[in-house]
Amino acid sequence: MNNTLLPLWTLYLKEVRRFFKVGMQTIIGPAMGSLLLLAVFTLALGRNIEFVEGISFPKFIAPGLIMMTILQNSFSNSCSSIGQAKFQGNIIDVLMAPLNSLDLTLGYTLGSVTRGIVCGLVTFAGIIIFVPLQIYSWFALLYFTLMGSVMMSCLGTIVGIWADKWDQQQGIENFVVLPLTFLSGTFYSISLLPDFWKNLSHYNPFFYNIDGFRYAFIGYSDSSIFYGGTFLLLVNTFLFFCCYLFFNSGYKLKA
Repeated sequence: MNNTLLPLWTLYLKEVRRFFKVGMQTIIGPAMGSLLLLAVFTLALGRNIEFVEGISFPKFIAPGLIMMTILQNSFSNSCSSIGQAKFQGNIIDVLMAPLNSLDLTLGYTLGSVTRGIVCGLVTFAGIIIFVPLQIYSWFALLYFTLMGSVMMSCLGTIVGIWADKWDQQQGIENFVVLPLTFLSGTFYSISLLPDFWKNLSHYNPFFYNIDGFRYAFIGYSDSSIFYGGTFLLLVNTFLFFCCYLFFNSGYKLKA
């Protein structure tokens, strides 16, 4: 391997091995959680809501659950990795390695993207046992998977650097990430919402990830796929640049 890429590759491997070591917690656990949500919503609402926009209720919510798993775990990986390194005082080992700011940004982002995708694949493997899903658009599937995992990886990196204690990290996850994922059309179509809430949903980047990912499977979306894809690309560019600036400045990382 090119020596210039070796430090980046080493950081990436460290991040991947980190979450694979506790795979029951970081991979199997989130997949089981999504399967339980599928079972609860299907059993509780399946008889009252058989179809959403002409699509069976289980098929409508299944893609949203997979993307929700990808988003939450991409965020958790970078956030907990950087936070743990900071709180234990060994972040200096990473900062002293021959890694520049771009390497650090890419290493943490790619490691978190990998966890998000692995969790999504395991969740998908579990869901298709109960809900037969077919892929409508491979391009949309790959694009929105990448956009969603990158967005949350960068956001997790920013929160991990910013937070001074675990409570702050958990606060962002519980009061920002979870509400935005649950209120982004995972379990419903925003076309059913009143105009105020429908319009508000269009400012939620989580909505575009779930909407685009759902389109990849069922060919239906609540918004323009092109607009959503462009919006996410701009958001991800901004977040990635913020991560780079945080590492470059040493904000809350260097004494």
